[in-house]
Amino acid sequence: MKAIVYRSTGSWYNIKTETGKAMSARIKGVFKIDDITSTNPIAVGDEVIVDIESESANTAIITEILPRRNYINRQSPAHKKQHHIVAANIDQSLLFATLREPKTSQGFIDRFLVTSEAYHVPAIVVFNKADLYKNKELDKYTALKEMYAAIGYRTVLMSVKTNQGVQEVQEALANKTTLLSGHSGVGKSSFINSIFPGLQLKTQDVSGWSGKGLHTTTFAEMFDLPPATGGRVIDTPGMREFGLVDISRQELSHYFPEMARLITNCQFNNCFHINEPGCAVKDAVINGSINEDRYVSYVNILESIDDKNY
Repeated sequence: MKAIVYRSTGSWYNIKTETGKAMSARIKGVFKIDDITSTNPIAVGDEVIVDIESESANTAIITEILPRRNYINRQSPAHKKQHHIVAANIDQSLLFATLREPKTSQGFIDRFLVTSEAYHVPAIVVFNKADLYKNKELDKYTALKEMYAAIGYRTVLMSVKTNQGVQEVQEALANKTTLLSGHSGVGKSSFINSIFPGLQLKTQDVSGWSGKGLHTTTFAEMFDLPPATGGRVIDTPGMREFGLVDISRQELSHYFPEMARLITNCQFNNCFHINEPGCAVKDAVINGSINEDRYVSYVNILESIDDKNY
């Protein structure tokens, strides 16, 4: 029978069958999917075929993984040359960012957006903890909102503590499967607790000595939204960094929408938009139609990609 993976804890998976029954399941044999060498062959959100192993113990065997519509992939934190599938079969990604306690860098946001573009997953950026923002952070948010809106990305200013923007984010989740990501300490678990009061997910204050969030979510896990809303959310472990995988230097600019629109106008079809003459992207940065901070992000990401892996 068909089932969906709701939680992966290593060798065992929490699944829900098409009849709505929750079970524990394990893999039969070793899976290799679409030539993806990943640390987790099965991801949260995967649709699978299972055989019942034990009715009394409520366990099943996963015998097949059905084709994925999409997935989000990142560099494995433990093994830099391996990939980790964050989630599969998602309708949109929602990145929690904060401008204080902890501060999310634009580079982190842009890496996440590049990955979402590469896997054809629409992305929304939620700037949480608005109740902590002073004029400096509010001005920064206004600038980021204008920059991302010009590219086509939606941003939301939110505070779980004061309920600002929470309803807007809830409405964006309706009837969709949404991946929730962000640094530790940005308020993902607090947001989920606000819409699922019964879950009481662990939350933790930001570490005072480092200003970095402490890890509270260990495994990715999917939750069904209330029936009145519909849809599901996938909570993911907090990330200190977001390592790109399967993206070459040559194709990186394709995942910056404002650059992708111009690259056919470059003099050279293999233009990296750095030192080449006749570069339409550099011209757009100079005349202001491409934001300079986004271009800096592009250059920084480009320099971090090791094409020896391709």
